[in-house]
Amino acid sequence: MQGLTSAGYTMDFKTIQALTADDMAKVNETIQAQLNSDVSLINQLGFYIVSGGGKRLRPLLAILSARALGYQGTGHTMAAAFIEFIHTATLLHDDV
Repeated sequence: MQGLTSAGYTMDFKTIQALTADDMAKVNETIQAQLNSDVSLINQLGFYIVSGGGKRLRPLLAILSARALGYQGTGHTMAAAFIEFIHTATLLHDDV
């Protein structure tokens, strides 16, 4: 992915990931907590979402949007987790 440029400043994707790592960890914790179940398939789904690789752009964009708007609370990580749930559900539905 190319660097982002604004007013002569460039930031690459790895830098963005590093700056949002704490919030993304909270997103992962939320996903795992919400999918903690006695049903092994549900636990596998949580593992897939968190460990499946990919850039995780949807939750990342939610976190970056919250920061850009000056949000100071913690609800943005919950919103980012649910955005990832919706995305995963559409992928699973596509495969059916």
